[in-house]
Amino acid sequence: MNMDKKTYARYVEARAPRSPLVKDCVHAFLVGGGICLFAEGMIQLLTGAAKLSRDTAGTWTSITLVLIAVVLTAIGIFDKIAKFAGGGTLLPITGFANAVASPAIDSRSEGFVLGVGAKIFTVAGPVLLYGTAAGMIYGVIYWICTLIW
Repeated sequence: MNMDKKTYARYVEARAPRSPLVKDCVHAFLVGGGICLFAEGMIQLLTGAAKLSRDTAGTWTSITLVLIAVVLTAIGIFDKIAKFAGGGTLLPITGFANAVASPAIDSRSEGFVLGVGAKIFTVAGPVLLYGTAAGMIYGVIYWICTLIW
């Protein structure tokens, strides 16, 4: 089948399934909000009952969220939640934990060095690279602006 770009675009548009946008947004909001509510509840519990400082409670909450995300990724539940919630599971810490753990788990049969070690950051690596580079560029721009004004 030999088509030009416009014909192909019309072909894809006619056959592509429609996404239920409102339903997807509600799912993402509820699951993402639930994760945030759980985290805030844990912080409140740790600052109130355990008498930890807000910073220490936040650290323990972050560690717990990463652990839960990695365990759910390892047993195959995180993917099911992500399929239902879409972007709601991509809150920075849980999404990043999944992005690091998933390739590591998938490549463990290839060994620790050439499998896990080589592929652990295949998904998260570009985020780290370009996030760091963007932060440096913005930092230099901010520094130059402070010198000028």
